[in-house]
Amino acid sequence: MDIDFSEIIYLKDPQWQELHADYVQFLLSMTGPTVIDITGKDTSKSRVFLTLMQGDEPSGFIAIHRWLTTREEELPQTNIRFIICSVEAAAAHPLFSHRYTKGGMDINRCFGKACDSECNTELQKGYCQRANLIETAIREVNPEMVIDLHNSSSPGPTFGVSSMITTDTLSLASFFCQTLILSDLHIGSIMEQDFNCPFITIECGGRKDEQAHEVAFAGINHVSHCENIGYIHQEKSVDVIYRPLRLQLKPETKLSYAAHDEGFRGVTLKENIEFFNYGSAHQDEMLGWVDCNGLENLQLLNKGGEDVIDEYFYTRDNQLVCRHNLKLFKATTDVSRAKNDCLFYVVKLTNNDHNH
Repeated sequence: MDIDFSEIIYLKDPQWQELHADYVQFLLSMTGPTVIDITGKDTSKSRVFLTLMQGDEPSGFIAIHRWLTTREEELPQTNIRFIICSVEAAAAHPLFSHRYTKGGMDINRCFGKACDSECNTELQKGYCQRANLIETAIREVNPEMVIDLHNSSSPGPTFGVSSMITTDTLSLASFFCQTLILSDLHIGSIMEQDFNCPFITIECGGRKDEQAHEVAFAGINHVSHCENIGYIHQEKSVDVIYRPLRLQLKPETKLSYAAHDEGFRGVTLKENIEFFNYGSAHQDEMLGWVDCNGLENLQLLNKGGEDVIDEYFYTRDNQLVCRHNLKLFKATTDVSRAKNDCLFYVVKLTNNDHNH
């Protein structure tokens, strides 16, 4: 599929004809990344929502279409800019099942220095060009906040992620969820860029979960009608979790899922690994099995690039076991995503967290 990376489409206050009858028709009517501007009561301020950064994470897009087609005549408090990113990937058949187009790249690894250092092929340059267009579309309106709406590939609770914890980011997170993760990972995501305003990512829940679409819609509705996001009381109290790391397979390592030890090569995770998204994993609890290479199959890099796998896990015979009480996020049984991104995010819990 040929993609025009130099194109980004702008729509201003679209009418119902342009929005089509449902979100599927709306998606299929788009030819590339699309910016939708909605005029607010105070036109001197703008709030930005991003969605479909990955084509298989539809909640934000579904919620934006619903908000655009069901809102009353009342204007939002400020101008709203919606940026819909990986349209081609989302529209590839079957819909909302491709993270990026075949042979392509995850655009949320293409922002900032990540692009300068790693853009070698024409395709990579194309994705970096698109990342720059998206970044420019945010900066053009000098926003007072940016919210990037995502999904997990597997069921799990809603949580927010931010690279700084402030009263603003806590307030914004409270419109959607009760957990905000402070992340200092550098993976070339848009959230790592500085837009001179609070920026949070919301993981709305599982990508096929109706409730995740509802969370995104309710949050957009709340934010659009909130008079002053800088000083609002929090909608609900928000727990902060600090600096998770990404558990990854080393290159060429095989990955399986099973209920019992089947003696597979590489790493085998428990087939119900997703259940850990809803609670925590206890010290000495088993998460799966490894072959004779043990923990050498895996890596857990900290901010400084050191592998700290031994501080979080150990092997008991050939079992993969938690060294501490751990909180897992975005654990998935989607082999492709687990291999290309990470098996899950993990953070150590203190005893207080665990009893909380």
